[in-house]
Amino acid sequence: MAADVLKRLSDSRASGVLLVGLLLALWQYSAYNWVSSPNWPPVTQIAQALVAGFASGELFEVFGSSLYRMLSGYALGVVAALVVGLLMASVRVVHAALEPMVELLRPIPAPAIVPPLILLLGVDDAMKIFIVAFSAFFPVLVNTISGVRAVDHVAIDVARTLRVGRLRTALRVVLPASMPYILAGMRVSLALSLIVTVVAEMIAGSSGIGYYIMTMQYAMRSSDMYAAIFVLAALGYALNRGFLAIEQRVLHWYHL
Repeated sequence: MAADVLKRLSDSRASGVLLVGLLLALWQYSAYNWVSSPNWPPVTQIAQALVAGFASGELFEVFGSSLYRMLSGYALGVVAALVVGLLMASVRVVHAALEPMVELLRPIPAPAIVPPLILLLGVDDAMKIFIVAFSAFFPVLVNTISGVRAVDHVAIDVARTLRVGRLRTALRVVLPASMPYILAGMRVSLALSLIVTVVAEMIAGSSGIGYYIMTMQYAMRSSDMYAAIFVLAALGYALNRGFLAIEQRVLHWYHL
């Protein structure tokens, strides 16, 4: 019986939920028995701050503005990466021209370009959307190039034999065959976009979840700070699960 229970736990997400619950219980216990500090509030106090934040609408507002910046930058970065990636993988001259620039820019950490972007774009949404797009661009670009190069040449030769145009071949043959690679890059970029959005708001923000977390830290409202971090973690998990659900539908033929 015990072995069956353990097997069910290992085969489901119940074990992960149980671990999170145990860690929260340990946090609650430590706040009352091991750590006596206003900077380490009990989980129950954080939950109260969480409920109050949503009841007042404050958390909805800060997360809404962050999601707008994140999704806008993510969409721009993904579209640009798809276009550039398809061109680089299909046209040698384009690859030769752009590859050095890509390899120069790709290793630069996103926070390092925030100061020059502030000088060029200011501290408004344009700067934050651009830096999110910059971060989302490269994982999708690299995976798009790898995916296009991994396409079976027989499929491309058949399209040529049937006199299918290059654009139609790219859209109907190359792009669908590359989707497992592309979606893997998009999933990585989704998490990066959320991280970079928060970092940009912390460095040069006047609204959003990153700015809110920093404000709560300076105001010594640790319960509100941790409540926002908890919601941020839940948001990241929800975005990942939602993307996986979309990926399962798009790549239903790939996961058979």
